[in-house]
Amino acid sequence: MAELHQHACEACREGAPKVSPSDAILFMKELPDWRIIQQDAVDQLIREYSFKNFVDALAFTNQIGELAEEYNHHPEIRTEWGKVTLLWWTHKINGLHKTDFVMAAKSDQCYQ
Repeated sequence: MAELHQHACEACREGAPKVSPSDAILFMKELPDWRIIQQDAVDQLIREYSFKNFVDALAFTNQIGELAEEYNHHPEIRTEWGKVTLLWWTHKINGLHKTDFVMAAKSDQCYQ
């Protein structure tokens, strides 16, 4: 099986199936720095990235913005001095789709 960051992102539509709990466990094995949280009863992936200053954090934020535009899948991004917090989930299904895990993996590739 290809690593998550190598998977294609799928366009998501309303009514698309959410990731099953067993698939989520499998995908999370490739995303050890990520967690699944619930906000407003919606499962979301979250990770905080550390940087040595605001300039580097902002550059990463812009890189994630370009990635999001490329795949037409957009996260919540919080940029602060020395850190960026990303949250991925699929708004159309109010939860997690495989694409969210792929985008999390692609985000990690941007950070490396």
